[in-house]
Parts: sequence; structure tokens; C-alpha cells
Amino acid sequence: MAYDEFLGDRIRMILKEKQVSYDEKKMMGGLAIMVDDKMCVGVIKDSLMVRIDPDIKEDALKRKGCREMDFTGRPLKGFVLVDSEGIDMDHDLALWIQLALDFNPFAKSSIKKK
Repeated sequence: MAYDEFLGDRIRMILKEKQVSYDEKKMMGGLAIMVDDKMCVGVIKDSLMVRIDPDIKEDALKRKGCREMDFTGRPLKGFVLVDSEGIDMDHDLALWIQLALDFNPFAKSSIKKK
């Protein structure tokens, strides 16, 4: 298992409850959930990847289980990872997903338009 499939199912359930249209892509050995063609949340191994407003990142990092998303030695701006201790409860997972959905309209799309 490259990523926690149960966490992926939990994310899908919350997005369905919120009636959010999304697409899934396998990337970085994990799962990326795209909302409006923009990376929103995902699963990397057993952690939740969340794209949030960079202005709230410092406060987010103070929450249980939250850490910088850093693959290259440089943290990615506006992205955090949340370990299982920070998303054990469904309401905690839903909070992180909502933070990502709140920022999504302001996030830049990585899709190049022709």
C-alpha cells in the first residue's frame, strides 16, 4: 500500500457530505484530490496533505499532528501535512478539509491553459 486508502475513503465521504465535486489523481506515490482543477487535499503515506492559505500556515502548524510539507529541503508554501494524531476524529479531518476548501477559490491552478 503506497498510501492510507482508508484515509482516502474518509476524505471522499466528507467531500460527498459537503457536496463538493472533485477529481482524484495518483501522484507522489499518494493520492491527490483536485477541486476545480487545483490540488486541494491528498494522502501521502499515512498523512493528510492540505493546501491552505499561506497566511494561516503558522497557526496551522501549532495544531496537533501538523508539520511542514517538505520533500526537497524547502517547505512548500501553503501546504502542510497532518499526521494521524491530528485527524483521528472525523471532525478534525473535516476541519482540515474545510480549510483547504476555503482557500481553494484563491489557489492558483497548476493546469496550463492553451
